[in-house]
Amino acid sequence: MTNNMITLNNGIEMPALGLGVFQTPPDVTTTAVTEALAAGYRHIDTAAAYGNETEVGNGIRDSGIEREEIFVETKLWISDYGFDAALHGFEKSAAKLGVDYIDLLLLHQPLTSRFDLTIEAYRAMEKLLSEGKVRAIGVSNFMPEVLIRLLAETTIVPAVNQIELHPYFQQKELQALHAEHGILTQAWSPIGGITSYGGGDKSALQDPVLLGIADEHGKSPAQVMLRWHLQHGRSAIPKSVKAHRIIENFDVFDFELTDQNLTAIDALDTGVRGGPEPDSITLENYGMPIPEA
Repeated sequence: MTNNMITLNNGIEMPALGLGVFQTPPDVTTTAVTEALAAGYRHIDTAAAYGNETEVGNGIRDSGIEREEIFVETKLWISDYGFDAALHGFEKSAAKLGVDYIDLLLLHQPLTSRFDLTIEAYRAMEKLLSEGKVRAIGVSNFMPEVLIRLLAETTIVPAVNQIELHPYFQQKELQALHAEHGILTQAWSPIGGITSYGGGDKSALQDPVLLGIADEHGKSPAQVMLRWHLQHGRSAIPKSVKAHRIIENFDVFDFELTDQNLTAIDALDTGVRGGPEPDSITLENYGMPIPEA
């Protein structure tokens, strides 16, 4: 079993499928990471705000797999925006992860109420890229108008925009903008988990369309959704702490959805976001100190 590779806009190759560790408690993160790497994953996504970068680093070292074989992705939190603060935010993350470089560093949210700090943080990441401390830079949860503003005020086009994306919320306008500028769309909550744990009453895992396609291919609805992302050329970072689910989520490279399958899943879009509105993320509401390593 192999992990499809995606070439980013700066020529760096990244495994399309990765393990996400959002809301994964630190005491189970290390095991989840080692189990994922044993199952064949070579891409781990974390963030300073998750509070588990140290445990991700422990899992990478415990795996026995060479650092160069693992694509490590993390994100700076809004409390560390600004030029010097972002440089220090990188140092904190690298130290917690126990790595000399980070493969992909993202701005976790657009701080639209202080966009000057957002721009300065991105310029700090441009500096880190030029120094070889990160291999690629990008953003997360940047909506079209904010992404266009970032492109106008910075030099390097983001390699990735990591956004909420699943069959019920597909952000097609934003995906089209990504395609126009050579930015990879990376899906968080790729199997629609946020529609369940986000307080919603509609679970993609129980959707009759997805169940029917899953039966057709002898796969689970989660595997069908992940395959849908991959065939549309996206990256996806499913999250699980259960070993059998971690393995199942990676077992998506031995089948192919038909054009009819893809069209049927595309038609499930409701346009309803499960996560917070990006503009609601402010220092007053979400600012928190990111601890030192």
